[in-house]
Amino acid sequence: MTKTGEQHLAVVVLAAGAGTRMKSNKPKVMHEIAGLPLLGHALATASSLGASYVVPVIRHQKDSIAPYIEAFYPNATIAEQDQIPGTGRAVECALEVLPADFKGAVVVTSGDVPMLDVATLEGLIDAHLSNGCVATILTAVLDDPSGYGRIVRTSDGSFLRIIEHRDATKKQLDIREVNAGVYVFDADHLRTALSRIGTHNAQGEKYLTDAAAELIQEGFDVQAIPVTDNWLVAGINDRVQLSEVGAELNRRICEAWQLAGVTILDPSSTWIDVTVQLGQDVTLLPGTYLKGLTTIGEGATVGPEVVLVDCKVGEGASVVKTHASGSSIGAGASVGPYAYLRPGTDLGAEGKIGTFVETKNAKIGAGSKVPHLSYVGDAEIGVESNIGAGTIFANYDGVKKHRSVIGSHVRTGSHNVFVAPIEIADGAYTAAGTVVRKSVAAGDLAMNLAPQRNIAGWVLDKRPGSAAAAAAQAAQASGSSQKASDQDSNN
Repeated sequence: MTKTGEQHLAVVVLAAGAGTRMKSNKPKVMHEIAGLPLLGHALATASSLGASYVVPVIRHQKDSIAPYIEAFYPNATIAEQDQIPGTGRAVECALEVLPADFKGAVVVTSGDVPMLDVATLEGLIDAHLSNGCVATILTAVLDDPSGYGRIVRTSDGSFLRIIEHRDATKKQLDIREVNAGVYVFDADHLRTALSRIGTHNAQGEKYLTDAAAELIQEGFDVQAIPVTDNWLVAGINDRVQLSEVGAELNRRICEAWQLAGVTILDPSSTWIDVTVQLGQDVTLLPGTYLKGLTTIGEGATVGPEVVLVDCKVGEGASVVKTHASGSSIGAGASVGPYAYLRPGTDLGAEGKIGTFVETKNAKIGAGSKVPHLSYVGDAEIGVESNIGAGTIFANYDGVKKHRSVIGSHVRTGSHNVFVAPIEIADGAYTAAGTVVRKSVAAGDLAMNLAPQRNIAGWVLDKRPGSAAAAAAQAAQASGSSQKASDQDSNN
């Protein structure tokens, strides 16, 4: 059991770097995997430790980062790094926003290491407190340690120092154990060590790693503990690493849901944000993307080729080849294929939104169906009603949007247009091809009475020489021959 609850704890999250290798106008730590910015993952983990203080350190593009922190992690205390470069200076700036009398453990993590979890940090803190060290460093053993600071140990295996890649000798570059960029320090000793180190290195930066070396030089105990799973400390510097870490995190998310009772036919083509919730016996078919605050009820089937953003899907529902956002799909309802549900769509239990149907700000009651080729916008439909194929809810008059209300047990014909605002009351019918401009009373039939008119010979007259004219002439000739034959038979 972790001892963090007994310890005055602060967590510093480093997010001040420029992130130039991302080659992006967006701050590196604001690039997303699994539904959260990289910084969001780091802050969520930090906040889950129960620390007295969570301190993100920002500098580059701070105006793009600070609003996110303030909106989603309002209890965090933002620190701004000044013009002095380096991780040591970043942590120094973080310590300056803590109370002057703060004593206890300071955990340091990075905003570009999204997979670091609470269990690993709690284990690191426990080891730090149990062994009485003034600093504890998390390390990783890599097949290719290029670019990382190397862990230098004594002949008996004790931690000696961290040497940055650019400052390492040829022999030191052969070391495979590297600094993972995660630390626990005693606050008082950290302040003292940081005050004594400078920028005398290849980069001209104030390295946090030099603080550990300074503590050892002062005769204090510093330990380095290898992580058991290197993915947990995988940092992101470019978009290749972003996709690699994103894919690994998604693989683990899918695996966790499979172990919890969800069937995922093809995890490699199924993407699930960390914020998504799934019920038991849900089935996800290939090409499914579940994003944001989406929830899927027990026994529902989603996919193939479905994107759901901030949606709620009820128990036993079916969603096929559909894009939906900000929508609710009731228990036992069916959606798709090729449906587009825009925000504000609320489909009731056992309802249907079918093929090539678009909905927006529409409440569709239990058992009601919009099966084919329709647009339903700014509308309310009661229970057990059926909307005919090719129906358009004309909600926009060129200036304002208007709402239509369709009652329960209504049957509307194919190729209708409902010109809002209108109301079609319970039990009413509308005939095929009707443009409804006036409200329809309960039990009435609405229809347009203009009769069909056929103009004889129009094609031969207006389209002479065309394929249609030739076909018409042939049909007419055949009809005349058949008529003559019929007359001969009767004689």
